[in-house]
Amino acid sequence: MKEFMAMLKKNENEHPPPSQLLALAGQLCQELQSLSPSLEELVEAVTRCKNKSYFLTNIHVVRACVSVHIHKGQHDAACRLLEYCEAEEKEELVQLWHEIHYRRVMEKHQTDSLTSLQKFRSRKRNPPPISLCPEGLKNRNYSEEVRQHLLRFAAEVTANPDKKQREGLARDMNLQPTQVYNWFANYRRRQKS
Repeated sequence: MKEFMAMLKKNENEHPPPSQLLALAGQLCQELQSLSPSLEELVEAVTRCKNKSYFLTNIHVVRACVSVHIHKGQHDAACRLLEYCEAEEKEELVQLWHEIHYRRVMEKHQTDSLTSLQKFRSRKRNPPPISLCPEGLKNRNYSEEVRQHLLRFAAEVTANPDKKQREGLARDMNLQPTQVYNWFANYRRRQKS
């Protein structure tokens, strides 16, 4: 840790900082995963330095910074950090984004855990920014064409297709048979209500 702090001070005006320094920061963050005073000191040093954007390309550094911010109740700072960091592990960054918002909900409701529904609602209310999902969020809805085909089948043939019919529909629309099964189960449930 002392070696890192000395190197950081020595190279504070280097753009970019030496790769050895960046690697050491990632390694230390990985080793100091538990919230220790050393990790907090390291995160503070990294976030104060002029070159922090270079350090935020390392997922271990990003994870450490986010966990320290969450621990201190600095949710907005953790979100901003994720929005502007340059780490390539986008799926993990999205997961961290959701974790921040889960913590907010847990603190609001003064609980230690969330139900699946609470997590779902949290994700819906707080979608990750475009910088974390450049290709956009996955849309779980079927295309209009697929929906129309399924609706037509339900109206003209049956709303409760057998296994063979479901497999045929799945093949025709490039879906999994379980997706077709679930669509019809949901369709029947909606018709009842």
